[in-house]
Amino acid sequence: MADKEATVYVIDVAQSMGKKHSGRSQSDLDWALQYVWDKISNTVFTGRKTLQIGVVGLGTDKTSNAMQTDESYEHISEIQPIAQVLMPQLQQLPRLLKPSKTETRDVLSGIIIAVDMIMKHCRHLKYKKRIVVVTNATGQIDDDGIQDTATQFRDNGIELVVLGIDFDDAEYGVKEENKSPQKARNEETLRKLVELSGGELGTMQEAIDGLARPQVKPVRPTPTYRGRLCLGDPEKYDTALTIDVERYFKTAVRRPPTATAFVVREGNPEEEEEDGLGTVHTKYTYKIKDENGADGTREIAREDLSKGYEYGRTAVAISESESNITQLETFANYDIIGFIPAENVERYMLLDSANMVVGQKGNDKAGLALSSLIHALHELNSVAVARLVKKDGAEPILTILSPLANQEIECLVENVLPFAEDIRSYRFPPLDKIVTISGKELTEHRNLPSDDLLNSMSDFVDSMSLINDDGEELMAMEDTFSPILHTIEGAVKHRAVHPDDSVPPKPAALMAYSQQSEELQERSKKALDRLVKAADVKKVPAKVKGRRRYRDVEKPLSGLNVEDLFRKEKGNRSRISPNNAVPEFKQLLDSTQAMDAITDGVSQISRIVEDQIKTSFGDKNYDRVLELLGTVREGMYQMEEPEVYNDALRQLKKKIMAKELGGDRSELWYKIRVTKLGLITTDATDHSKVSPEDADAFMRSKS
Repeated sequence: MADKEATVYVIDVAQSMGKKHSGRSQSDLDWALQYVWDKISNTVFTGRKTLQIGVVGLGTDKTSNAMQTDESYEHISEIQPIAQVLMPQLQQLPRLLKPSKTETRDVLSGIIIAVDMIMKHCRHLKYKKRIVVVTNATGQIDDDGIQDTATQFRDNGIELVVLGIDFDDAEYGVKEENKSPQKARNEETLRKLVELSGGELGTMQEAIDGLARPQVKPVRPTPTYRGRLCLGDPEKYDTALTIDVERYFKTAVRRPPTATAFVVREGNPEEEEEDGLGTVHTKYTYKIKDENGADGTREIAREDLSKGYEYGRTAVAISESESNITQLETFANYDIIGFIPAENVERYMLLDSANMVVGQKGNDKAGLALSSLIHALHELNSVAVARLVKKDGAEPILTILSPLANQEIECLVENVLPFAEDIRSYRFPPLDKIVTISGKELTEHRNLPSDDLLNSMSDFVDSMSLINDDGEELMAMEDTFSPILHTIEGAVKHRAVHPDDSVPPKPAALMAYSQQSEELQERSKKALDRLVKAADVKKVPAKVKGRRRYRDVEKPLSGLNVEDLFRKEKGNRSRISPNNAVPEFKQLLDSTQAMDAITDGVSQISRIVEDQIKTSFGDKNYDRVLELLGTVREGMYQMEEPEVYNDALRQLKKKIMAKELGGDRSELWYKIRVTKLGLITTDATDHSKVSPEDADAFMRSKS
């Protein structure tokens, strides 16, 4: 179970926090809140109920706290009680944390209020308790109770973090010029409190700079298998080896959050306690052909369906009572079935996510036995092939276990072996020679690189080394991040706090490797010039937009015109067959420039598309429809006649939305949208009359 955490943020909102200092374009409060929003939104992002947050406003216009009868605690307000923060509370905080009209406040009193909140909420339960103070320390601080306050932090296990705006930090290189004597005394007072309580004090500049670096999410290790690792069958042989082990993730793919579809609830959303949105529920209907039905089909219940397995082009039905023949009866276990030399392990076998197998926790005997196996494999330069069943009834998988032993850990690194069907073998011609039809091998050819080109390429690769002259790595593993993952998460967190603002630009840490560093470019410039010269690289001219040009087809040596022969054989080729619509439409475009014939061909394709939709059983014919529409769209774009396609698409949408093509075909329209088969716009060709905005509105509307 995850540890419970309670964090209280004490945020200074006094009048001076609304002013700008040190050449910044933001006020002190807005600048510091970047850090606060990042930390709180990260907590909300997890969705964990055990991560609870409270917020105390320091220097507020009003007073609202448990000790407000004492004048020492004036202008301090408990803005957010300690609880799980959700979207409504998160979006309310920016409206509450605004600069006040007073400078009266005591940071130490605000910290005491935060301690009182934590002690009342957590009592003596097991919590990770933390107080984060954000202030510019320009007010008056009464330091009489520092020792008692520090004692409370130590006795109750509360961590104190003080982030000061423009606080001096020699190690980080921050120093405020012309600092007032009062602020300097306050800094020393807070520093003394942090030292006595065993907390941390830092400058806000360092905390803000740290936001540019994406945070690596810590993952609590959870075993995915607990059981025996066996060599031999312990049920039959006394000599079999059995080790109690546990299996954990070592590397795994972390994917960005996925979007979810919502709809606006009916009624007045302002009267709703939430955000007025409702979840979209998907409903599936199953139909079969029935001549007596209204539209030639009849709806049936899901319970009346049976599973069918493809066998060639035939569906073989297997009832649920007989489906046990397809399931293998298995029992949880981890069996080593053999050993192979490590040199026989191909690289592609290790590309999947990796796991680690360690000895059972608290079992020294199991740890010693597994250590012996690991070192034996390492000394023999071998790996083990094993069969894993995670739990009773689960499908077995074959794995490869490689030894890993260093000062930090000893374990077996597990990779799941691929099936033979997962491997795709491709044959490529050799890169260093050309084999002629007669079997002769040529080592010099215009398609083969010359020695000068090979040497130039080798020098260029060497110049692109990611190790600089000082021995530092330019692209260290710990400095590389997934751009798509952190960009989406950052956009979601920013929009959650600031729903009306635009999405922020990508952090510099994510853009650092979008292009080569200047140091690397300068180092490889000469080698690149030599490579360009040796490879005779030439710039490809830009593609010229214009009306489709037709070239004369090269005549065969026999002098026969194949197209004329087909015309004589087939007669009128303007008729397009539904069974061969795509190639015949393309042949029509190649054989004529008469717009009457082309428009008639598009009309024929439109009728074929409508017939395909009407007769489609579910989405069976949808791929065919998309192919036909894509062919027409590309053809009309090249002919610079976009309105012919646009008119055809408008007519098709009208019939789909009116449910005239065999019922509800809204799923097909969705597929037309996502495959980008919409109207041809002015961005694509000047001959279009449709703007991109009008095209987007047309594709989104349901009428």
